[in-house]
Amino acid sequence: MGIRFLKIAVIYLFAGALLGGYMGATDNFVLAPVHAHLALLGWASLALAGLIYHLYPAAALTLLARIHFWLHNIGLPFFMLGLGLVLTGHAAAVPIVSISAGCVTIGLAAFTANVLMNVKSDPGRG
Repeated sequence: MGIRFLKIAVIYLFAGALLGGYMGATDNFVLAPVHAHLALLGWASLALAGLIYHLYPAAALTLLARIHFWLHNIGLPFFMLGLGLVLTGHAAAVPIVSISAGCVTIGLAAFTANVLMNVKSDPGRG
């Protein structure tokens, strides 16, 4: 599970970098919030979750880890698409943003519960 999170995280890193490069080349930064969310919810959050799941395999084997993975990675692309549409003047996309952001948030709640319940200190590591 940890490796799955790390691999999808680098895809979000690359997508965010492409968007950042596009914004810089066109000198149009209206999509900066999409770029920031790709970097933070995509790359940083998923990479850190991947490292946690790799270091704590008991947490990686839970239903909560699978719920986190799928809700986060189904919700985030729709969230970014919807947010991009709203930022470029398509107010009709607001429900897409709301529903998909809620999906990501529920995924993060599953991750939070998983860490609190299944990430335990290893007496051998201090």
